Amino acid sequence: MTSEPTGGRPAGGLAVEARGLSVRGPRGWVFRDVDLEVPAGGLAAVAGAAGSGRTCLLLALGGRMKPAAGTVLLGGRRRGPDEMRRRTALGVMAGVNELDPALTVREHVSEALDLRAGPLSRWRGREARIRRALERVDLDVAPRTLAADLAPEQAVLLGAALALVGEPDLLLLDDVDESLPVERQRELWRRLHALAGSGVTIVAACHDAAPAEGLAQVVPLARAREEALR
Repeated sequence: MTSEPTGGRPAGGLAVEARGLSVRGPRGWVFRDVDLEVPAGGLAAVAGAAGSGRTCLLLALGGRMKPAAGTVLLGGRRRGPDEMRRRTALGVMAGVNELDPALTVREHVSEALDLRAGPLSRWRGREARIRRALERVDLDVAPRTLAADLAPEQAVLLGAALALVGEPDLLLLDDVDESLPVERQRELWRRLHALAGSGVTIVAACHDAAPAEGLAQVVPLARAREEALR
């Protein structure tokens, strides 16, 4: 399933659809009865307060957390957890795959390339591939910049670059508006919108989706959390 994004470029990625998706933890429902439908090459903003289940929703969409109820379709089909994990990728997620503050941008990308490249091609065209990975997400920083020195939106984009090395169909990004003023949130959503148009479906979690209006489909989680607590 494909669509045509603004600018006439064919979209890549896979459509993602969830119906009645629910996750339950030891203390009860984390979220409940969430519906979403994002076309191939689309961008969705999952919005909710802390504790509303945003991160768990991303993990469930990526086959990394088992739902208690509901279904997830990728490309219009139900897929097993292994295939879901192969076809999706996580950006930076606290407690899961955080950036190493002592490593540079180049070292992070180089390490991601090592995990994907065969032994014979590991060093072939390395610098060009690092440059392309950063250009794809429009991350304009010196490769020797330490992860600890990145601005919050730059860290989000670096996480996206690392995830995209594996050419996933669905990119899942968490807390994209953390510590950002509204005007910088809006600029980040513009970049994510352009990135989706480059050939990947994106679902990004945030506290407030207002800066994403007109750029992303909004999926509120507040109501799901309220229902879960009843």
